[in-house]
Amino acid sequence: MQREQLADFLRRRREAIRPAEVGLPDGPRRRAAGLRREEVARLAGMSVDYVVRLEQGRSSHPTAQLLTSLARALRLTDDERDHLFRLAGQQPPPADSVARLARAGLVRMLDLLGDTPAMVISDLGEVLAQNRMSMLLIGDHTAFTGDRRYLIYRWFTEPGVHDLHTPEDREHHTRQLVADLRAVAGRRTGDPVVEGLVARLTACSPEFRERWAEHEVSVRRVDRKTLVHRRVGAILLDCETLVTPDLGQQLLVLTPADVDARERLDLLRVLGIEEFPLADVDEQVR
Repeated sequence: MQREQLADFLRRRREAIRPAEVGLPDGPRRRAAGLRREEVARLAGMSVDYVVRLEQGRSSHPTAQLLTSLARALRLTDDERDHLFRLAGQQPPPADSVARLARAGLVRMLDLLGDTPAMVISDLGEVLAQNRMSMLLIGDHTAFTGDRRYLIYRWFTEPGVHDLHTPEDREHHTRQLVADLRAVAGRRTGDPVVEGLVARLTACSPEFRERWAEHEVSVRRVDRKTLVHRRVGAILLDCETLVTPDLGQQLLVLTPADVDARERLDLLRVLGIEEFPLADVDEQVR
């Protein structure tokens, strides 16, 4: 562990980020352009004291989970994230784990979208990051582990997941999930992660086996869906997808398709602020 180099790197990255880049107000009382230590601590979900000790070269060896949280909070690029791990005496995450870290540029876009629900999703349908409005709309989808990380696995093994969609939309959504996974399997031929997921779904879900055998292939880029929220009802949304050059991650943006949907989203935002104070919700998102 290179404590002095690590401390210098963290200080410089913190000072280089404008508050607006992470969804925080600049404020008139700031003496410097960068983030405060307490802001980094809140974004990374750790104590201010530990951030201070890291920047002073007095910390214990940070865990991989902690380093990942810091990399996300500081909006590090892939190269910067790997450098952070090496300075801390850790090996950078392997390829599969790297794919499960939302790209810094996409996370910045989440912050900029504000009250528009949006999330970063892997090509296998794992939600890697969400903004606050997305979390109010569909809940926190970043905390799942194992195969439950993948929406398609939950869709075919947990019937309650279907309740988020209207009965009219469920057939379309089922076909689209399977067709999209088929496209990923073709693009990542021989990848044990993809092959393992398909094998486990085939073993546990007769419906998935039937759908998979139809060999439909489609990549979802634009869609319209109705999501059902328990408090504000059905919301008609247009779904736009921005895909990274390697097709490994995508930014999914959900915009209201009509005036009624806009009003329901506005109501959801107000209800969310009443139920979860803004600071508390921001901590959950980060």
